[in-house]
Amino acid sequence: FKLYSGIQHKISFCSSLKYIVTTEMADLLRPLSDQIQEVQSFREKNRGSSLFNHLSAVSESIPALGWVAVCQKPGPYVKEMNDAAMFYTNRVLKDYKDTDPRHVEWVRSYLSIWTELQTYIKEHHTTGLIWNKTGPVATPSMFRAPSVGPCPPPPPPPPPGPPPMFMDDSPKPDDTSAQHSALFAQLNQGEAITKGLKHVSDEQKTHKNPNLRSQEGRTHQGSPAKSQNPSSSACAPAKKHSPVLELEGKKWRVEHQEKSHDLVIEETELRQVVYVFSCSNSTLQIKGKVNSIIVDNCKKLGLVFDSVVGIVEVINSRDIQLQVMGKVPTISINKTEGCHVYLSKDSLDCEIVSAKSSEMNVLVPEGEDDYREFPIPEQFKTLWDGSSLVTEPTKIAG
Repeated sequence: FKLYSGIQHKISFCSSLKYIVTTEMADLLRPLSDQIQEVQSFREKNRGSSLFNHLSAVSESIPALGWVAVCQKPGPYVKEMNDAAMFYTNRVLKDYKDTDPRHVEWVRSYLSIWTELQTYIKEHHTTGLIWNKTGPVATPSMFRAPSVGPCPPPPPPPPPGPPPMFMDDSPKPDDTSAQHSALFAQLNQGEAITKGLKHVSDEQKTHKNPNLRSQEGRTHQGSPAKSQNPSSSACAPAKKHSPVLELEGKKWRVEHQEKSHDLVIEETELRQVVYVFSCSNSTLQIKGKVNSIIVDNCKKLGLVFDSVVGIVEVINSRDIQLQVMGKVPTISINKTEGCHVYLSKDSLDCEIVSAKSSEMNVLVPEGEDDYREFPIPEQFKTLWDGSSLVTEPTKIAG
């Protein structure tokens, strides 16, 4: 991925960002948004790849390129994306650190992109992108897509020998840098960037005038010709995926299950992993002993399993219930809202690691059929003891 080539003229349209809103700015930044979405789509289309953790590291951190649209302190935003990448690069290191040093070098090189970007932002744009007040104004020609010409001929075949795992995709010295410099010169117009904004009075704001909302609804109903315009039509509904429950190599895939409460995996082996993705309002039982379990992007999922020799991970999910019947050494909860963990008597020594999650509870067996519930703290306080920082849960957090 040519990460640096477009780093200052594209954007990831994430809901957490505060945008610099002008038509010109949106047009200039739209190409990067499209490219970021392509990167993330590529990862979703290759979930069965042996390099899925590599793809996930790139997909989770690539929105950092949208730092130019963060109005205040973009550095921490880039760091947050870097931390998201590390969640997956740590898996890469775990899998390859003793077998293939190329993967380890890739992790080091890739993470250095974001650390160096943080250093650059801290030095030049600490409080947000700084504009050149004396620079020229961006012209409309900057927003037009270049004309499409014939496709270039394919590159010559590579020399014989084993192909590298990761292709060198660094920018080649050509006139691209000159084009980027011209683009930045157009962008650096300073305060003139706000000239395209139109002031809206309180009388024109729909959230302060309910009558305007009703008038807008009648206008749309009386204008069928406009509703037929593809550019103004509503977004198409999300594509319906077929449910999956199958063994693919050493991986059990349980995907896109909805309202299925009789899902069972019985024929398991110690070397197998279970990957549960995008399931909702369902219940899954895993019998026997497996290597690891990953629950990703699920809602209202109940998971009952016997034993796991590695780790059970819950990522980007909501309202998850886990019940351990045997033993599990580690449970990881990341970016999850609502997770109840029912431990067995044999798994009381389980280590639970949580990050960026809320509403987490651990239920410990008490007696024969009863459980006692303990909340996992979400709020902490940190103090300097004279030599180091000491962090502990606050009392209000339970």
